[in-house]
Amino acid sequence: MRAFDRHCNELYPENDKLTQEMVDSFFVKRPTETINSCRQRCYLVSEFIKYLQEREQTNVIVPERPRKRRNTYIPHAFSHEELSDFFEACDNLRYLPNRIDMKIRSMTAPVIFRLLYSTGMRTIEALSLRCEHVDLTEGVISIVGTKGYNEHYIVLHDSMLELMQQFNQKMDCIFPDREYFFVSRDNVRFNSSWLSANFRIIWDSVNSSHATAYDLRHNYAIENINRWTNEGFNFYDKIAYLSKSMGHVTLESTKYYYSIVPNLSSIMMNQTNETFDWIVPEVNTDEEIY
Repeated sequence: MRAFDRHCNELYPENDKLTQEMVDSFFVKRPTETINSCRQRCYLVSEFIKYLQEREQTNVIVPERPRKRRNTYIPHAFSHEELSDFFEACDNLRYLPNRIDMKIRSMTAPVIFRLLYSTGMRTIEALSLRCEHVDLTEGVISIVGTKGYNEHYIVLHDSMLELMQQFNQKMDCIFPDREYFFVSRDNVRFNSSWLSANFRIIWDSVNSSHATAYDLRHNYAIENINRWTNEGFNFYDKIAYLSKSMGHVTLESTKYYYSIVPNLSSIMMNQTNETFDWIVPEVNTDEEIY
């Protein structure tokens, strides 16, 4: 609603009441947003107009919002070989001694991508990480002001903590007063384009499959879920912990990963043995669909 208020104030400062043009222009999809983001942005304004209509306070008609587009993207299922080759490539990035930007890149890439891999952090959370929110003594990261303003904590693995400590000491020598944990040569935080571009360049140098940096978050959830197949009732406790550490507001968001677990069929077969064929029967030759 504040965004709509700013929109009206900036484009129609002389108007003293709501007009159709105000609303129609606000509902136009912006080049920087997805269709689903546009729908979400316009939803409350739609309800506000309906509220006014019911009370006969406006003749404005609610514009039609873009139809919801289902996300069909399937995250890449990393193999151990792919990840091993990728991180080895990160560790061997070359740089020229007189190029501070290349030196910082070679220092940052091995750490930030391992951080995403080992914690399941969102890419924007890692990029926005402030030094004051990283406790390198206890190994705890505070995620503040993240998606949905759901603040939470992440505990680092000992090996990741050691890597972060080493990285911080080196960066302190270059930028002793830096605000963000990961910064560019200008002492400002990296943007998403830098992260995406460098992941793609390093990944493509050693792998032929398609993957993105955000897929590391999906991999973190899937790998954890796959390890809990024999946990019994403890499974529900662990998925609750996983949900909180990933910053999910509800368990439903975490359960989404069930639908993209690449080894789910083999896990089901191992757990059910002969009953798997009863649950998922074989297709007879004359019933196959081509």
